[in-house]
Amino acid sequence: MQFRTRLSLAFAGLLTAVLLTGCASTRSIADIQSQPGRYYERSVAIEGTVTSSFGGPFIPVQFYRVDDGTGEIAVLANDARGVPRTGARVRVKGRVGEVASFGSRSFGLHLRQQDVDIKR
Repeated sequence: MQFRTRLSLAFAGLLTAVLLTGCASTRSIADIQSQPGRYYERSVAIEGTVTSSFGGPFIPVQFYRVDDGTGEIAVLANDARGVPRTGARVRVKGRVGEVASFGSRSFGLHLRQQDVDIKR
């Protein structure tokens, strides 16, 4: 193989690896809840149905709960558009956080929304 071809292949592989690691992968809520330390402060994506929501465009605290069939998690949003309505199907990308942890127990596990896609 020529040097340029090998260099091109190496660059393409490196670019692919960087793009894949930068993307949030979809996880089950049960997996996040069972291993919160593994996901703490990492971006993940979840998909599910909004079971309850609170907030609006002029309310500083906005949150909603998403159920994917394996569990339910709170999502904290800071979006001028407000929060998705109850019953909406969503794909949420965000960072996993918790209020406190004692031993292996996590309290206040939540997702800080970075992006939301409401399915129609």
